[in-house]
Amino acid sequence: MIKLNPRNSLFIVFVTLFVALVLYFPKIYLINNIYYVSKDINKLYAHYTSLKEENKFLAQQLEDMKFENQIEDSLLIFTIEGKYDTKNN
Repeated sequence: MIKLNPRNSLFIVFVTLFVALVLYFPKIYLINNIYYVSKDINKLYAHYTSLKEENKFLAQQLEDMKFENQIEDSLLIFTIEGKYDTKNN
């Protein structure tokens, strides 16, 4: 058995503290890293969803512009054909 005097008691306390730090430091480090990576993932996911919504909006605008262009082209062709037909008759 170990004789407990002030010096041995202090040594045992420091050894126990050192062992506890060695055992728990990796756990604390990993938990902190997981937390910060999770924050980054949440930020990137929020950015992803906003870009996805913007893509839907832009796709709808493109579709509207295509439809508008199609209508204008058909009206322009109809007008040109109408003028051409009246000149030939």
